[in-house]
Amino acid sequence: MFRLIICLLFSGWAYANDTLAPENVPETQSFEEFLDDIRHQALDQGISKATLDQALSALTLNPKVLKFDRTQAEFSQNFWHYLGSRVSEYRLNNGSEKLDIHQRILQNNYQKYGVPPHIIIAFWGLETNYGTYTGNLSLVRSLATLSHDLRRREFFTQQLLALLKLIDEGKIPADAKGSWAGAMGNVQFMPTNVATYGIDADQDGEIGLWDNTQDIFASAANFLQKIGWHRGERWGREVSIPQNFDYQLATLKNKKTVNEWQALGVRTAQGQDLPSSTLNASLILPMGYNGPAFLAYRNFRAILRWNHSILYALSVGHLSDRLAGTSQLYAKPITEPSLSRTDVMLIQTQLNKLGFDTGEPDGISGPKTRNATRQYQRANSLPIDGYVGYQLLQQIK
Repeated sequence: MFRLIICLLFSGWAYANDTLAPENVPETQSFEEFLDDIRHQALDQGISKATLDQALSALTLNPKVLKFDRTQAEFSQNFWHYLGSRVSEYRLNNGSEKLDIHQRILQNNYQKYGVPPHIIIAFWGLETNYGTYTGNLSLVRSLATLSHDLRRREFFTQQLLALLKLIDEGKIPADAKGSWAGAMGNVQFMPTNVATYGIDADQDGEIGLWDNTQDIFASAANFLQKIGWHRGERWGREVSIPQNFDYQLATLKNKKTVNEWQALGVRTAQGQDLPSSTLNASLILPMGYNGPAFLAYRNFRAILRWNHSILYALSVGHLSDRLAGTSQLYAKPITEPSLSRTDVMLIQTQLNKLGFDTGEPDGISGPKTRNATRQYQRANSLPIDGYVGYQLLQQIK
């Protein structure tokens, strides 16, 4: 999930309070001069000279990393494409096998952190295909390259300093490899997340996120617990909604109790009454009013804090449900072309011209674009679901 890695980094940055801000660094600063500044900051934070000599000597920029950082996916997958490519037979079969193999460790973690085994396995499957690909680029070199680049220098400098601190403490090897964006190990933690949430479960002095299942599972469970996972609660459920439903209610910002959703006509996917509950939930329509519907509880928001993508969070939830023994979704897949970034930019440009403010067109259908879409739909007596999809593109054209 390397293209999405940056979204999960909201955690406290423990070791980098005095990092370089982009506006304070000349654009002409060479890579060697920048590394010199990094060295001074690291020494001020107590990182040893020996570690810095080992990690930073003879280091060069990695142009591949900058290319990855600049490259955006041309097409944005819709819900069914995204889910189909992630909740595959491979992930289901291998996930079930991993549950059996690691049952004892996972159950121990569940007792300690309250995160069920099938949730941990689902994250593991989506992040690195159960550890089959954790990245093969030098973490120090990748983060140094991104730190030197002006685009997000402050953020990546924090990550680089956190990584150097972890290396200095012996928790991460100096030659560790990971994604182009600096994410590491089986569950793709960034350095600040390792520093804040990583667990040395077997107490061998290292946080073994590459080959130590005790550390991997404990770190993932600890992270989820700390960011809001509630023991004994599900992430959400597929539901059905009545005809002529007020689709404006389907936003993450709108929370109602399960009982209130029941009163509005929302039912289980099979059409049965929802269980009586005062638990708050939001209604999600990932493909608009024609697509599937989900009630998302507060554990869904914890998944979003790991990776702030609704499609990712729904995929984790559904994969975990399947691993726990539930059936496929009841909603029938919709065949719909994906939108390119150019398509989304066209929608944004046209909505702006019509007086519905999407902000500066960027080809990404974020909250402002979805809000402008709802305004457009309301003005044109269309179902107000805020879905930026192929049907909207045709209407706009």
